[in-house]
Amino acid sequence: MSSQLKTELAETIRHYNLKGWSPATSTNYSFKDDLGLIWVSKSGIDKSQFHSNDFITITKEGISCGEFEGLKPSAETLIHCAIYELFPETMVILHSHSAYPVVLSSQLTDKLIVQGYEIQKGFEGQASHESTLEIPIFDNSQDIKTFSKTLINSKSKIQNHSFIMRKHGTYAWGRNLFEAKRHLESLEYLCQCEWILQQNS
Repeated sequence: MSSQLKTELAETIRHYNLKGWSPATSTNYSFKDDLGLIWVSKSGIDKSQFHSNDFITITKEGISCGEFEGLKPSAETLIHCAIYELFPETMVILHSHSAYPVVLSSQLTDKLIVQGYEIQKGFEGQASHESTLEIPIFDNSQDIKTFSKTLINSKSKIQNHSFIMRKHGTYAWGRNLFEAKRHLESLEYLCQCEWILQQNS
C-alpha cells in the first residue's frame, strides 16, 4: 500500500509543480503508511524531478529515523507532525506555494470567508454552496516549533481540513490522497476566485 501511495503522491507532486505550485524546490508533502509511520518529502528536492524514493521516514517529533536516520527532512516537518497530532484520521498532507493564496492572504486579516461557491462542497462536511466557509490564516514564521504550537492551540479554528500561511502558501489534508487533493484544489480555486474579484471590484 505505501509503495503505491508513494508512486501516486510523487506523481501528484510533479503535477502540482507543472501548475507552478512549487517554485524553487519549495513545498513539502507527507503521508502515513499502514503501520502509522510518517513519510515526508526530503528537503531541497526539485519537485519537477520528484520520485517515490524521495520520501523519508520521521518520528512523531519530526526527526528522520530508520534507514534514513541523519538525513534532512523538509524544514516544515513539524507542521506535518502537528497536523497528524491534531487530526489523527489524516493520512496525507499536501502543501502549495501557489501565487493566489499568497497574495490574497496579504490582504486579509485572520481568515478567508467565502459563501455561494459550488466548489465549497469539495470540502468534507460541506453540503451546500449556501453555507459560509471559513479557512484560518496564520502569520508566517521561521520558528516552526512556535508555529506548530500555534496550530495545536488553534484547533477550534481549523474546521475545513486546511489553512493558509500568510504570504507563504496553503496546507490541506485528508484521509487519503484523493480527499487531500480535493481539499487543496478546492482551496486554491477559491483563493484564485476571491483574488480576481478583489482586483475587479
